[in-house]
Amino acid sequence: MADTIVRRKTTQVMVGNVGIGSDYPIRIQSMTNTDTEDVIATTQQIMELADVGSELVRITVNTDKAAQAVPEIVSRLAKYGYDTPVIGDFHFNGHRLLSKTPECVAALAKLRINPGNVGRGQKRDEQFASLIEMVVRYQKPVRIGVNWGSLDQEVLARLFNENQNRAIPLANDMIMREAMIVSAMESVAYAKSLGLRDDQMILSVKVSQCQDLISVYQDIAGKTDLPLHLGLTEAGMGTKGIVASSAALSVILQQGIGDTIRVSLTPLPGAPRTEEVLVGKDILQSLGFRLFTPKVTACPGCGRTSSDYFQRLAQDIQGYLDDAMPKWKTVYPGVESMVVAVMGCVVNGPGESKLANIGISLPGSGEAPVAPVYEDGQKTVTLKGDHIADEFTEIVKQYVERTYGK
Repeated sequence: MADTIVRRKTTQVMVGNVGIGSDYPIRIQSMTNTDTEDVIATTQQIMELADVGSELVRITVNTDKAAQAVPEIVSRLAKYGYDTPVIGDFHFNGHRLLSKTPECVAALAKLRINPGNVGRGQKRDEQFASLIEMVVRYQKPVRIGVNWGSLDQEVLARLFNENQNRAIPLANDMIMREAMIVSAMESVAYAKSLGLRDDQMILSVKVSQCQDLISVYQDIAGKTDLPLHLGLTEAGMGTKGIVASSAALSVILQQGIGDTIRVSLTPLPGAPRTEEVLVGKDILQSLGFRLFTPKVTACPGCGRTSSDYFQRLAQDIQGYLDDAMPKWKTVYPGVESMVVAVMGCVVNGPGESKLANIGISLPGSGEAPVAPVYEDGQKTVTLKGDHIADEFTEIVKQYVERTYGK
């Protein structure tokens, strides 16, 4: 399906070894929630995020000790064999931190700057210029990231004043979105006047409400050809955060807008940070933009499926595929496109199994205790007895070796 979507043409930006822009896949990134001063904990979390598929990881740089820790974090990652680009997130005092610790800039793959909180009045221009000049000196890319919750108040006030003079004033939320775009584009122009090139800039205009996010990205996409980073500022917790991110990002991505995404989920206390990466991968794979792991099509269950056997089998198969993928993706090219069907009764079971690369139709309530297996649309064997799960797993393994091991 994604083959029919024409992505918006952008300039290309290299962040470390990762290319961002329309010539590259839509990238997934995440952010640590450790104290950056804690080198060991931050390094460990970056590795955990990279292991599940985060292609770039952002860290907070908010204190002198955090800035001093960055080179050691990057060095430790390299020692452990990780070349994941590390992005520094700067607010309020970035100009001071970097002037005191230039080795922090040298170690980072990219900087994120929020125009809304680099300073006020004359200091804003001076401090923004200080950051950009450091970026130019070390030839680093930067994301100019405008947030609804920390919008440049001078730009906002100016636009509200202009709006009062309109014959038909715009609604406040429209002015807010316009202010975000104006702040982003004025910051781009100022950065370019200081020597920053187009191939060093990525933009974001992030809000926390779905419809506002869709509108503001639709608007800014027509005003620049810089790559765009997508994401709700705060998606929320659990299913609400997952649904909100999926709903908003899918609409924008479907229009060909967006070059890198982050799903900003609030994790439960003590829960791993990795869920936001897995959700981002699922969004891109569901839309057909990227393939990361074989898909398991599983029956949702109904009154015909009184047993939970098919649910447990589907879960076991998905776990088996996920565990196998680190090795498979290196020796079985194309395996990530495979579809496995685990169905629970005769209504849709045979049909879905035939449409998948490989599928099994388990017996529903009152059906004969047999499970036909289909490979590439053809029934190859019928399983029965107490070891269906193990036998089907072995059949999947053999199918992968035979089909993708050529």
